[in-house]
Amino acid sequence: MLAYEKVSDQFAFVHMSSKRQSSSKNRLVYREFGTDNSPALEKGVPDLPPQQQNLRVQATRAGRKGKTVTVITGFQHKPETLTKLLKQLKAQCGSGGTVKNDTLEIQGEHKEKLVTLLSKLGYKVKISGG
Repeated sequence: MLAYEKVSDQFAFVHMSSKRQSSSKNRLVYREFGTDNSPALEKGVPDLPPQQQNLRVQATRAGRKGKTVTVITGFQHKPETLTKLLKQLKAQCGSGGTVKNDTLEIQGEHKEKLVTLLSKLGYKVKISGG
């Protein structure tokens, strides 16, 4: 037997056995637009050591209203590790920054400084672009 159940302002189908409807737990069969944040749905990201990663450092102004931003791409880390690394790099550069789609963006043009900092941490780093 299928029944509707309201799950956080959204409806879901719940499979209920006809014999033990009241005593058994409801088993979810279908959920539309659900917000299930289970670990099985998380993106699997390998957390490689710095020596096995090839990074690119590039200064760009595209889409930022003329403001220069240094972008570091090529990371294969978990988001928590990237956040810690970003905090460390922002402190060394004395500027702000953010993590976007496995890339680090640091405000200002800091290509040479970031290459030396990342190579000291063990990463393989190259300057990309002009």
